[in-house]
Amino acid sequence: MKKSTLPVIYGIVIAIGLIVYFSLLSLVGVQTNPVFSLGNGFIVAFGLYTAMKKYKKEKGSDYEYQKGFMAGLFTGFNATLIFTIFFAIYVTHINTDFLPEMLANWSSHYHVGVGIVVFIAAIMGFATTFVLTLSFMQLFKESWNQTKNTKASPVEA
Repeated sequence: MKKSTLPVIYGIVIAIGLIVYFSLLSLVGVQTNPVFSLGNGFIVAFGLYTAMKKYKKEKGSDYEYQKGFMAGLFTGFNATLIFTIFFAIYVTHINTDFLPEMLANWSSHYHVGVGIVVFIAAIMGFATTFVLTLSFMQLFKESWNQTKNTKASPVEA
């Protein structure tokens, strides 16, 4: 049985969506406003849902809950890794003023470096992926509900 390439393809598509969205926010100058991070969630949610739906369609009758769950996780993890690499490059080379601008909004007595911020961005992406995958799998799993018998059982007769 061949391996599905959907997690890689959709992971790249989601990452491109996140990068374009972040770049647009950067052009407008609102990339440090945390409220716009909500858009990231919508992009990831749409991408994961679409990937998992297509994966279920691709597998047909061979679709299993565990495999669908793993496809969702791999899709989101691929997107998160690509976006995290972009974010690290952005913070260190493209806009070196981003980190001080963002941290100015936080009341902190700790030294926060680039590594911590990039690590937090990755953890947020992984957590979002995990929660959305668990949520969407509720839509894609097969129901265990028994169909009602149309005949009356011997006890009811």
